[in-house]
Amino acid sequence: MSAARTIGCGVIGTGYMGACHAQALIGVGHTFEPELRPRLELVADVTADAAEAARARFGFARATTDWRELVADPAVELVSITTPNILHKEMALAALAAGKHVWCEKPLASTAADAAELVAAADAAGTTTLVGYNYIRSPAMAFAKKLVAEGELGPVTCFRAIFDEDFMGPADFPFSWRCKIAEAGTGALGDMGSHLVNLAHFLVGPITDVSAVLSTVIAERLDAAGRLRPVENDDVAEVLVRFAGGAIGHIGCSRIAWGRKNGIDVELYGRQGGLRFTQERFNEIQLFRPDGRADDNGFRTILTGPPHPPFARFTPGWGHGLGFNDLKVVEAAHLLEAIATGTPAWPDFVEGHRVEAVCEAIARSALTRRWETVERQSVVIDS
Repeated sequence: MSAARTIGCGVIGTGYMGACHAQALIGVGHTFEPELRPRLELVADVTADAAEAARARFGFARATTDWRELVADPAVELVSITTPNILHKEMALAALAAGKHVWCEKPLASTAADAAELVAAADAAGTTTLVGYNYIRSPAMAFAKKLVAEGELGPVTCFRAIFDEDFMGPADFPFSWRCKIAEAGTGALGDMGSHLVNLAHFLVGPITDVSAVLSTVIAERLDAAGRLRPVENDDVAEVLVRFAGGAIGHIGCSRIAWGRKNGIDVELYGRQGGLRFTQERFNEIQLFRPDGRADDNGFRTILTGPPHPPFARFTPGWGHGLGFNDLKVVEAAHLLEAIATGTPAWPDFVEGHRVEAVCEAIARSALTRRWETVERQSVVIDS
């Protein structure tokens, strides 16, 4: 029996998402038994203490404070980028130039132009890319996609989605890079709304036109030095959208919505039925298909179970449920399979660029107060 193939992995950043990537790379080998098994080679952070703590916690072979060392290391074949948004472009360009596969957290870049540059670099490198839009990875979302693809709901007429959280609701939440256009780009729109754009593309297809309003509700916040700083980007975004296939819809997001934690709600309606989904209960989906019965005319709740891939990879029991970090394990499995087979991963850098083009059209619409068209070149490229 031949030895399992392995792939050397490096993770840049050891915060929330860095830990999530590391845990996914550890767990994917046991859950999915991929042809390529991750080998944790190197982890990087800005401080030696943080890098070493992550090395010891997750079992990386080595740690460094220099992300360029990680990218250049010949033992590292796959680079995970889990740093603040402003650093994504430089790190991804360096990794692609070194011939590495790249798993980058969202958003791919701060502007559509930067994302387009990354698409060109990925095409030149010929390596596999993946952007971390993990909410499409749940069994419920996969089931929703299957229903749409098989025509079970009929032609899609309307898509609605919100993503609300309250983590920046307190007025004393400190000023950070998330509040600066130069480092974060847009606010709630780029951080949370980009997930909704990707979900819309996943379930319905390309968004072509948008009409939007953005609002900065808390205009100033105190920084770490106690100075009052202006918040440069949006707390709330509300957007009307049109799709290439003729459907219309709405997406909205807020980082100051009290009571919401991971508040993604999706509604999708077709000529023959509808479905509803909420991320805070993401192990179930609500489905309605009219059957003419007068005594049963509402949505029914479907618990995800073994018939809804990849649920059975985690547990054989209906209703036992997956957790948030499991979505990253699914994401890692998809990436490793794409690398092993030489097939495209999705959402790749092309989709990352497409999402940024939509977000820029949204920001433009908020300024012009009129409908704006998403640049055509960003929505017609097949993934």
